[in-house]
Amino acid sequence: MSSVVDFATVSTTGLEASPIAEALAGLRANEARYITNKYGTPFTVSTPGEDPETLAWVTEILQEERGIVIASPALEVSGFEADGIRFGYVFYASGLAINVMYTLDDAGKRAVGFKLSLGMEIPEELSAFKFARQRSKLAGEIRGSYFVIKGEH
Repeated sequence: MSSVVDFATVSTTGLEASPIAEALAGLRANEARYITNKYGTPFTVSTPGEDPETLAWVTEILQEERGIVIASPALEVSGFEADGIRFGYVFYASGLAINVMYTLDDAGKRAVGFKLSLGMEIPEELSAFKFARQRSKLAGEIRGSYFVIKGEH
């Protein structure tokens, strides 16, 4: 069942299978606050079974662009469009969050972002990336990296 993420009250609902569920919930709330404030749309998440298209789209981009296969199981996904941008988010049991921002206009920017929850080690499949640190009131410290999407997806 899909649900809107309440970033004012951080909840681990849907993320209980993660060994760092509280940190991942903070990261999810951080993303929800960003989307809600920047694009004026509520951040709704679903299980991968409820939204297999979003999970497949993000998985395809990772595989085709960089040969990346995420080892951790996906716990929640979010797929939507806002301001001419298609978004895809996947939250993994390991504490990893991946987001795709894909501008629908051919001249727009397209990228994949990786964010690691507080306490999470860099997964082997992302060891080639350098991660920058940022502070978040909701998530503590977040480490993030990204790459630009070159192909059409």
